[in-house]
Amino acid sequence: MDSIIAYFSTIPSSHRTLLIVLGLTLFMTMESIAPFFKMEYKRWQHAATNLFFTLTTVVVNFALAFGLVKISDYQSTNEIGLLYLWNQMPMWLFALSGLLVLDLIGAWLVHYVQHHVKWMWQFHLVHHTDQYIDTTSANRHHPGESVIRFVFTTIAVMILGAPMWLVMIYQSMSVVLTQFNHSNVSLPSWIENPLKLVFCTPQMHRVHHHYQQPLSDTNYGNIFSFWDRMFGTYVNVDNSKLVYGLDTHMDKAEIESVGSILGLPFKPYRKVN
Repeated sequence: MDSIIAYFSTIPSSHRTLLIVLGLTLFMTMESIAPFFKMEYKRWQHAATNLFFTLTTVVVNFALAFGLVKISDYQSTNEIGLLYLWNQMPMWLFALSGLLVLDLIGAWLVHYVQHHVKWMWQFHLVHHTDQYIDTTSANRHHPGESVIRFVFTTIAVMILGAPMWLVMIYQSMSVVLTQFNHSNVSLPSWIENPLKLVFCTPQMHRVHHHYQQPLSDTNYGNIFSFWDRMFGTYVNVDNSKLVYGLDTHMDKAEIESVGSILGLPFKPYRKVN
């Protein structure tokens, strides 16, 4: 455990970037070998658009990281936060408890809120307009949404008093799991079923990208799958009948070019018919 803490306390930016690249490479390869949907689309053009937004997500996070580091260092140095209520907590439990709350607030809660607060939805809908969900869709987030998500992660860090090594473990897991659960991969049931008892899998998450409610308002999880079960937002449906996209934004001319996508949050709110 000490070696893990030491590594993530000083993890180089190059290693974090490499993690994104390796994850994309792995899951794109798996998609080619065993795709769930045989989608006919311009895969590399689609990837280029989504990777632009992956880059903006990275830029936003790096730009705001200084403040997060300061908050984390102050809270953890002074032992302010929920993680310090039990002085004799074993380190493995300290880490696990922190990861659970970081995922709950920094991923599940912010995702749920974005679906129920109109102005936040205007930014989040960029993610849902993708009509060809694959591993590159994972970080198709408008820069405005990246800021919103960063704020919720910061709130979680403040509540917990999470040290930066724990935040780095959380963010590393989040990167890999979101690439995984967005991937267009067909997994055998003997792997998928036990795995989704704990983690969010493609079979679980792709339901969330169905183009219509109420399915698009379910399965909000990112790392851990049990939040949706706990809060009554979990569904299990036949994935083969899903249609990707967003019923209010089905015009491809509006949702495939970077310039148009960047402008989507600033257009009038569209109510579902």
